[in-house]
Amino acid sequence: MKKKIVKKPWGEEQWLAHTDRYAGKIFIVKKGHRLSLQYHKRKHETLYVDEGKVRFTLEDRDGILCEYLLVSGDIIEVLPGKKHRTEALEKCRIIESVQLLGLVLEWE
Repeated sequence: MKKKIVKKPWGEEQWLAHTDRYAGKIFIVKKGHRLSLQYHKRKHETLYVDEGKVRFTLEDRDGILCEYLLVSGDIIEVLPGKKHRTEALEKCRIIESVQLLGLVLEWE
């Protein structure tokens, strides 16, 4: 299997695996760029910051958006239905593991 590269305005996604039950991706995000604030109905994500520094916004159990500073080696879990966003404070490489893919619903 060959990895699929999807160019994005903020960088690129490298798809390592993609089925109806799981996915594995690498995100390369350019410094100063961010992904949309989004949530997924059926997608459970685990993100590993392999390189760089990230401001990660994640909705808590009370619906409040909280910001976390993540650096190389940090891991964060995103449960289904929780709004989240990645913003690169410097060029970063993030490895994403996903279970139960669903629709992406962009918030803004």
